[in-house]
Amino acid sequence: MEKLFSDFLGYFQYPFVWYAIIVGVLIALCSSLLGVTLVLKRFSFIGDGLSHVAFGALAIAAVMNLTNNIFFVLVITIICAVLLLRTGQNTKIRGDASIAMISVGALALGYLIMNIFSTSSNLSGDVCSTLFGSTSILTLTGSDVWICAVLSVIVVALFIFFYNKIFAVTFDESFAEAVGTRAKLYNLLIAVVIAVIIVLAMNLVGSLLISALVIFPALSAMRVFKSFKSVTICSACISVVCALLGILISILFSTPVGATIVAVDIVVFFIFALIGKIGVKS
Repeated sequence: MEKLFSDFLGYFQYPFVWYAIIVGVLIALCSSLLGVTLVLKRFSFIGDGLSHVAFGALAIAAVMNLTNNIFFVLVITIICAVLLLRTGQNTKIRGDASIAMISVGALALGYLIMNIFSTSSNLSGDVCSTLFGSTSILTLTGSDVWICAVLSVIVVALFIFFYNKIFAVTFDESFAEAVGTRAKLYNLLIAVVIAVIIVLAMNLVGSLLISALVIFPALSAMRVFKSFKSVTICSACISVVCALLGILISILFSTPVGATIVAVDIVVFFIFALIGKIGVKS
């Protein structure tokens, strides 16, 4: 046990560990902020749909040999987020159907493109790493950290600045429009911010596990707290703590980073669910 602890402390002398922790905490914080809104608006699967879109965009970027693919993937994901919002408002194509359509289509096309044009000798490994996360979070460079930090600051600033508007369109969109709030504009803002979060989170948990990072902290906080503000603050705290614990556990025991973080989120959810039940009974 003493050797394990000394080895654990030894990891902190390496810059890549600090990079992983900083990026992980920032992504977890951003993911949790709009998770509450997505759950309450019953639009939880938008994260899942956009993550598959990001996978498809990443496949195209890989075929085009783009050295810095984050901006390409970001633009494609934002465009699809806007399309999801538009089609979701179409009476002929319901929101959940449009998400499923774009999600499955992007995932299939991305895998097809990687199969046809791939130059990698380990295609299955590349696909698995992209879908479920890999050690890429532990191979971040200083520029990657700065890009993540700048985008995270923008996401947090937008959420704080437009907090009252987001609150209004979350609970009663019709009333918000009646009192002059441009609900469609703020729904578009939410979709764009979620797209940014999805792209940032791909390095951390992989495209198939992103929804867990967005949804689980919000659901956990809702077991105990009831007001929008308290749930949002609690969700942010849970998300950051779970991401930090998940990264440290994965470094210590050499487990997959994304899956470890999601596993910690699941454990915390059951703990909060238990606390919520005990609170109701008492």
